[in-house]
Amino acid sequence: MEVEQEIAVAAAAHDYSVWGLLMQADPVVKGVIVLLVLASVACWAIIFEKIVRVNRLKGGIRRLAKARSSRDAGGLSREVLEAGEAELEADFDDSPAERRYRVETALRHALKSEIQKVELGLPFLATVGSAAPFVGLFGTVWGIVNSFTAIATQKDTSLAVVAPGIAEALIVTAIGLAAAIPAVVAYNQISVALGRAFAKGNDAIIEIARDLTEDETEVAPQTKRARGDNVEPLRAGKPS
Repeated sequence: MEVEQEIAVAAAAHDYSVWGLLMQADPVVKGVIVLLVLASVACWAIIFEKIVRVNRLKGGIRRLAKARSSRDAGGLSREVLEAGEAELEADFDDSPAERRYRVETALRHALKSEIQKVELGLPFLATVGSAAPFVGLFGTVWGIVNSFTAIATQKDTSLAVVAPGIAEALIVTAIGLAAAIPAVVAYNQISVALGRAFAKGNDAIIEIARDLTEDETEVAPQTKRARGDNVEPLRAGKPS
């Protein structure tokens, strides 16, 4: 009888609100919760930063599709175009097709470099999205173990004995899912957006490389004539 009264008093004194359960949780469970909360905060910071940078990248690619020279471009489009123009000015004795391939490759590498800068942080989102549920599951198992330990210690199977540990376990599970779900969704959406941006940029690069190499091909004969490379030499007996 006295044992039942003690259990009833302990149950009445226990705070069953979410905050109360968190404050009265086992130290291991508290550590898991803190870890998941910090991971969730970091994920949201990365998500907002990536939204801004992906929108900026899309705008740069739209400007790249319209620009044909680094002089009338800025930001990403300027960086990419400068890489192509630098490759075009390189001194190689190659055919027009080979020159176009070199320019395309330089433009594509510059675009990939800019996209890779935006990709920084995505592996962290993928890691949290895959690992957070299992970290939460660890806290869940620990809370259930505490519940069974309380049953063995107090030799009572009433809800007043097992409820706190089970509630702690469910809260940790919810926090793990709250950290994982946004990370997975954001990772997938950002990855798709970057893939589409690269595809549009690649289409623009093909057109830019063709325009640059065609302009170079048109200028080359004029330059040769100006230097006198195509002037027919004087022959013996032919009036000058």
